[in-house]
Order: sequence, then C-alpha cells, then structure tokens
Amino acid sequence: MGAKIAAKAAVRERPRKTLPVFSALPNLLTYVRIGLVPMMVGAYMILSYPVSHWTALFIFIIAALTDALDGHVARLWKQGSNFGKMLDPIADKILVSAALLMLSASGALQGVWLFAGLVILSREILVSGLREHLAHIQVSAPVTSLAKLKTIMQMTALGFLIAGKAGDAIVPYITEIGLLLLLGAALLTLYTGYGYLKEGLAHFAKEGAER
Repeated sequence: MGAKIAAKAAVRERPRKTLPVFSALPNLLTYVRIGLVPMMVGAYMILSYPVSHWTALFIFIIAALTDALDGHVARLWKQGSNFGKMLDPIADKILVSAALLMLSASGALQGVWLFAGLVILSREILVSGLREHLAHIQVSAPVTSLAKLKTIMQMTALGFLIAGKAGDAIVPYITEIGLLLLLGAALLTLYTGYGYLKEGLAHFAKEGAER
C-alpha cells in the first residue's frame, strides 16, 4: 500500500515537460510575423488596385497583432526566452523596413516623407547595433514609454499609408494623416534614438577608462 502511495506521489511531483524554445507559442507567432512580410509586399506590388492595398493592409494588421500578442503570451504562459527576446525585435524591424521600402518603391513616400522614413530605418539599425553591444557586456537597455509611443505612431502611420488612396476613397485624408503620423514618429525616433546613443556612448567611455 505504501509503495503505491509513493509511486502516485512521484508521478504527481514529476516536472512537466517544457516545449523546446524554438517551438514555444510566442516564437511561433514571431515566425508567422516574419513569414507574413513577403506576402504583404507581394500583395501590395502584384495585385491590382484597390485589392492590393486592402490585402496588404490586412496582412500588415495581422503581423502587427502578432507583435502585441507574442509578448503577452510569453508573460502569461511564462514562455519567455533569450531566443525570443533576440528574435522579436528582429521580426519587428523586418516588418517596418519592408513596409517603408515598399511604400518608397511605390512612390507613396517622396520628399520630406521619404526622409522621415529614412530616419526611422536608420534609427532601427543604430539601436539594434547598440542593443547587441550592450547585451554583450550584460547591460540592459529597457524600452521607454516614449519608444512605445513611437512604435504605436509608426505602426499606425504605416497602416494608413498602406491603405493610401484606397483608404482616401472611403475616409478623406487617410494618406495625409498617415504622413503626419510618420513625421511625428520620425521626430520621436530622433529623440529616443539619441537617448539610446547617449547611453551606449557612456558605456563606451567607461570601457575605455577601465582599460
């Protein structure tokens, strides 16, 4: 009798198997976001107007939702991982960069608006490099509230601009609102990017002084 009770207790206490990090649900959502990028670009560039705009917008919205969902799932189900922390911002930058290049190639971004897109793209590359270096020396660079606001403005702007003329036909000034939001995101990008750069340079100076 005692042996049976001990066996049942051992079964209950046996630790649950955890999913491999590569197949955890948050990372699967990130894979989906990356996979949706070429579909978005293909729909926008290949399909006929206005189907091209609406299809690309739908895919972009789904991709953006996976960005919000993967972090929530990771926290809720305690499936966060270093691999996920590395892959998630890469997927975000692929999505944003592809959308900006797509809009530039189609002529939706020109002049000062193209410069705003270039500022955003350049900042993404700069911050990625800084984060990689800071992570290498085990220094965290937390996302600020302004950076989160910048991301919201940026994604909203890209959504409006992808809708473009098709959106203007239903709600006037969709394109103009998208351009203004993109400019606002670019200004926030400069400000938050300067904060990251300042922090990175401080650590570079500290490293030089310790040598």
